Formats: sequence, structure tokens, C-alpha cells
Amino acid sequence: MITALVDNTWAVALIQAAVAVAAVMGVLLIARRYGVTLLGEASWSMLRGFVQVVIVGSVLAVLLQGPWWTAIIVLLGMFAAAASIARKRAKAIPGAYRLILTSLLIGAGTVIVVMALLGVLDAKVSNLVPVGSMLLSNAMTACTLMLERLRSDIVAHRADIEAKLSLGGSPDDCVAPYVETAVRAAMIPQVNTMTALGIVFIPGLMSGMVLAGADPVQAAIYQFVVIALILAAGGLTAMVAAVLVRSRFFTPAQQLAVRDA
Repeated sequence: MITALVDNTWAVALIQAAVAVAAVMGVLLIARRYGVTLLGEASWSMLRGFVQVVIVGSVLAVLLQGPWWTAIIVLLGMFAAAASIARKRAKAIPGAYRLILTSLLIGAGTVIVVMALLGVLDAKVSNLVPVGSMLLSNAMTACTLMLERLRSDIVAHRADIEAKLSLGGSPDDCVAPYVETAVRAAMIPQVNTMTALGIVFIPGLMSGMVLAGADPVQAAIYQFVVIALILAAGGLTAMVAAVLVRSRFFTPAQQLAVRDA
């Protein structure tokens, strides 16, 4: 309907963005009546997200025409930004930024590099940056979910953990069940995505490839590859973060340091 009324592609894009924002605002206003106060945070997030994605698109329009090493620069910047964003959700954990950045580099970074070297991911800037950003964003989410879940479980079971410590249990053994639960919780959204692939939804990457003229079956297979790599990157990142964060919940004297939610 919009494209039938407006010929200019820029105008169409802006109108579509405005309609999408209006839909979100309508949902948030309804939610507000039920006591869910996300209007301010969501409004700021949408404004920030719109500005960021336009800036990134403008930068990529230039960088995507450059040599392969520009992909490394862009992705490293994305890693740093992802760690900064995720840190806000894990601010109760000491040294959260360094921990998250290290986890992302070892987890998502390893998957991206290995898959590019094997040829599974095209090393061209125009392909590596968009796909790499998908892996990174999902790994960031998995890492954040794991850290939040692990800390909340440790706080909730503080008495049990302290009792096990008093009986001679090691810190790692005392929190092992909660680490397992946290990593599992972090991976469930991506497992669900893989399960629903092609049945509940058709992902944007596959849709874009089909619209661009690619063979639908080849597009579907490549979409599966990307979703599988997202699961691998998210799972590895969450596990690395779990290994790195365990010691931060205890003092050098092996006493539980977490005291409040």
C-alpha cells in the first residue's frame, strides 16, 4: 500500500520505520495499563537503534567496497560495542566488560575465524561483516542471559552454597549445578530458533536472498548454516563466560562474595 502511494524509496523507508515505531508504541501504551513501564526505555532504545543502524549502514556502504582486512576492523569494533552493551546487564559482576569481551572473542570470534578459514563463511567484507554481526549479536545475548541467570541462581541458593562450602566443598563444585542450568538457559532460545526454522518462521537472510534472485533451496541451506553457527557461537561464548565468571563469585578465601540480588 505504501509503495503504491509513494514512489521515492527513501520516503518509503522512512514511512515504514514510522509505522513500525507506532506499532511498538501502541503495544507499550497497552502494556502500561497493566503496570509494565517500558515506554521510556523502549523509546530511547528505538531512537538509539535507528540512529546507530543508519550510521552503520552509511559506514558499511564505504567499507564494504574495501579490502578483506576492513572486515576485521569493523568486527572488532562490533565486539567492543557488544561487550559495552552487555556489561550494563551484568554490572553487578566485577570486571564485567573485560569478562564479556574475552568471552565473545574466544567464543563467537573463534567460530567466525574458523568458519571463514574453512570457507563456510565467505571472507569478502560484504558477506563476512553482516553474517559475523548475526553471530556476534546472538552470542552477546547468550552471554548476558547466562550471566544474569547464574548470578540470580547463586543469590537464590546462597544458603545451600555456603552450607556446602562449610562442609569442605570446592567453589566450582558448589556452583556447578547452577552453571549447567545457566548455560542451558542461554542456549534454549537458539535451540528453539533452530527447531522452528522453516516451519514457524522464514528468517530474514533467506528471504533477502530469495528476493535477490537466489535459488530458494540454496538460500534455505545457507540460512540453516548461519543459524547453526549462531547456536555454536552462542553456546561457546556462554560456556567460556561461565568458566571465567565462577571465581568472581568467591573471595580469595573461598567464601561466597554475592550477598544481594
